Amino acid sequence: MTANDAGTAAPPATPAARASYPTHQVFNQPPPRVDVNEFTANVPLAEYLSTLGGASAEAAEGLEVLGAAVGSAQFQEDARLAQRNPPVLHTHSRYGQRIDEVEYHPAYHRIIGQAVAAGAHTSAWAAPGAGANARRAAAFMLFAQVEPGHACPISMSHAAVESLQLAPELAGEWLPRLFSREYSPELAEGKPGALFGMAMTEKQGGSDVRANTTRAEPFDDHFLLAGHKWFCSAPMSDAFLVLAQEDAGLGCFLVPRVLPGGERNPFLLQRLKDKAGNRSNASSEVEFANTHGWRIGEPGRGVRAIMGMVGRTRLDCVLGTAAGMRQSVAEAVWHARHRRAFGARLVDQPAMANVLADLALEAEAAAIVGMRLARSFDDDAGPSESAFRRLAVAVSKYWVCKRGPNHAYEAMECLGGNGYIEDFSLAMRYREQPVMAIWEGTGNVIALDVLRAMAVEPESVDSFFAELRLASGTHAILDDFVAGLKEAVSPVRLAPADFAGSARALVEKLALALQASLLVRYAPPAVADAFVVSRLGPGRSFNYGTLPDSVDLDGILARA
Repeated sequence: MTANDAGTAAPPATPAARASYPTHQVFNQPPPRVDVNEFTANVPLAEYLSTLGGASAEAAEGLEVLGAAVGSAQFQEDARLAQRNPPVLHTHSRYGQRIDEVEYHPAYHRIIGQAVAAGAHTSAWAAPGAGANARRAAAFMLFAQVEPGHACPISMSHAAVESLQLAPELAGEWLPRLFSREYSPELAEGKPGALFGMAMTEKQGGSDVRANTTRAEPFDDHFLLAGHKWFCSAPMSDAFLVLAQEDAGLGCFLVPRVLPGGERNPFLLQRLKDKAGNRSNASSEVEFANTHGWRIGEPGRGVRAIMGMVGRTRLDCVLGTAAGMRQSVAEAVWHARHRRAFGARLVDQPAMANVLADLALEAEAAAIVGMRLARSFDDDAGPSESAFRRLAVAVSKYWVCKRGPNHAYEAMECLGGNGYIEDFSLAMRYREQPVMAIWEGTGNVIALDVLRAMAVEPESVDSFFAELRLASGTHAILDDFVAGLKEAVSPVRLAPADFAGSARALVEKLALALQASLLVRYAPPAVADAFVVSRLGPGRSFNYGTLPDSVDLDGILARA
């Protein structure tokens, strides 16, 4: 017997031998993709962490250890268990007391405990400096690549810090717990570590949070809240940022699950959402009934207070989508390199190679913009960087997250029928990717937000185009594209509201220009040229597997 590319026994050659051959013998199937170092195997992420993200060599060493952990068979099994055993709501104890608790599978707690221990939540705040956010982003992406559900409370905990800083007294109490690397799932007073969630939207308003009807009435030195939130993410978090109406207008409030003294804060969980994806993470409806809350920020300026949190969770939507793209590419390429059809490995078939290279190209473009955005949040970022990220985060959130679902589908198709089966991870990923496009602002919300930024913060447009100019003179197609884009933006800056109907088309072009400019500056020619020609060129197509003949498929796939 000989061995095929998958390392399994080939069938016997003679008819007599085949007659007695067991029919359940498996061959021409790839081995499980386990015990792979997900950081060192991800060449683009490792490169952009240092060149674009400004992270140190020590950070890369730590991420190499983390990459081995999340690529282990045990971690992948925990991810499978967490997805297959979704959270369960317990409103009452067996004796009838109201408890409002969500039960998770132990695998979920093991995963989120590892993420907290690795600083995937708040390490960039706890140890700031050049490259801190890129290092944190890479850790976040490594965890989210394998198990995305737990990334929701991890992301919100990271993002809540900026809003908390508006209330120094509350920050003094809560930030040490947010910065802690200790995780405990119990709702209890005095825990060294804490995680945060948020509750903004209501059923009558959705994204129109100013339509909220939840009320906050003064009570001693804080407030009592009454109302119903249609979406409350990660309800077993230790505290939440909540929007509610006060006399001065819509305010932002910190609502803990446990009050000083150990009593439970009224936090009535009505039901868990039966989501299409994101199954391991609980999302709920919650009722506030004289629920204690402490204001953050100025009276009636709740939207402004919470927007810092929203901006950072939008970045994590980009990072989470990029992580999902990486999983899709890794699994699809692994399958194609071990599976044979029509006399050759799938990866050597030209049609399949084109699809795989196109998927890898998209994933690398998402990763590079994620690293660039993360760097703009470091504490050494000046005013121009702040202006850049105001526009660039929204632009990237719109486009990268829009590309996620179809990217997952195409990768799933590379596995054929196996890709559609829940035993394989890409079925989960296909259900997961739309979450990033919907949460923290759907496509229309984000596109209109870009127009608002152009009107209210015109310096954000100047900083964005200053970033694009860094690649000028390198690629003629890119130069022509940016010139046309600048011309298209000019009238929009003067009257943004007049262009609401075509906002999506403009945001798409802004995102593509940013990705292309970064790839031209930092990626190998094979990657940069392919992206510019296929995404910006005259014959561009956004259907995967349509890269032109001039593209260096092998050069792209070598990095996948």
